[in-house]
Amino acid sequence: MSRYSHWAAGWLAASHFKPWLLSRLICHHAFTLFLPDRHAHPAFFSSRSRIMNTLEQIRAMLQAYPMEVAFPDIRRWQRGTAGVDYVHAFDSGVPGPHVMIMALTHGNEVSGAIAVDQLLRAELRPLKGRVTLGFANVEAYHRFDRNNPDATRFIDEDLNRVWSASRLDSGDDTVELRRARELRPIVESVDFLLDLHSMHEEAPPLLLSGPLQKGIRFAAEIGAPEHVIVDAGHANGRRMRDYGSFGDATSPKNALLIESGQHFSLRSRDVALDAASRFLLKTGVVAATQLNSFLTQDRTLSQQFFEVTQPIVADTTDFEFTQDFRGLELIERAGTVIARDGEREIFTPYDNCVIIMPSLRHLAPGVTVMRLAKVLDDK
Repeated sequence: MSRYSHWAAGWLAASHFKPWLLSRLICHHAFTLFLPDRHAHPAFFSSRSRIMNTLEQIRAMLQAYPMEVAFPDIRRWQRGTAGVDYVHAFDSGVPGPHVMIMALTHGNEVSGAIAVDQLLRAELRPLKGRVTLGFANVEAYHRFDRNNPDATRFIDEDLNRVWSASRLDSGDDTVELRRARELRPIVESVDFLLDLHSMHEEAPPLLLSGPLQKGIRFAAEIGAPEHVIVDAGHANGRRMRDYGSFGDATSPKNALLIESGQHFSLRSRDVALDAASRFLLKTGVVAATQLNSFLTQDRTLSQQFFEVTQPIVADTTDFEFTQDFRGLELIERAGTVIARDGEREIFTPYDNCVIIMPSLRHLAPGVTVMRLAKVLDDK
């Protein structure tokens, strides 16, 4: 490992890590500034003599992360107050917005579950309007296996790709569709939604605003975390945060999605609880005195906004990144090879291209494995 790699590794651990800025110090070929030894995580690197055929083989070659947090027993919250298991609604009796925080849209994303569990234990009660706290894919969560931590993102299909009328009204039957149909009437009644997520790889937290100006403004009003992703979602299905009126530019309803960090890290837990608290404070439904103890992250003085211009979707399971990308790396020159998919090379389409949320942990044909973004100078 070079002395620059040691320096970058230390910076990565700090809350002020900005790899997209750091990359300006080096030419576009010198990615190793961010990297451990090239042989540490070989699944990320090009080796055309190796063909990866199964997801198990791919995951076995990726970095394993420690379980830094305990998984809460959420069965105590099974009997909901909103007519749906694992969903708890609290009405002030005073006119105001209906605000919802959702955890466990993906079953292995425990930081959100910890946050909602703690908010429920704190017995928050709204000053006005209504607050709803919920756990989404509880079946996947209950099946979590720490020896196979990536396997229970979902059971039959991704719960965060079914939020369109065509899917919800279809005759299809999966565990996730059944749960989405239970949640649908509640989600449709919500004015402001925060969907709590975490990431496969260790990276700085991201706030996903969606593509509309109302979402971008809402993210700026929340003020944290530092990095905001402006994106339109996924071609293979609609997210909850884009469902219905949330995705309508003319509606006052609004939604955000936070990626709080690596699934099992202490920092991700703290970021999720901090973001949930800031969201409740911004919507004005809960008193600050009930939330101050959960505000553990420094408020960002200025945010950086990135506009996703295209997803990179795998065609095959023989997909490799050319380097150990973790997210927010800025590649200075257009035409730089960043991945290979079978015999196809994938290039950066423009100068100063930013890598967003790269991961091979759920690699399959049709799955988004990274996104490419531009820095927005004027949000």
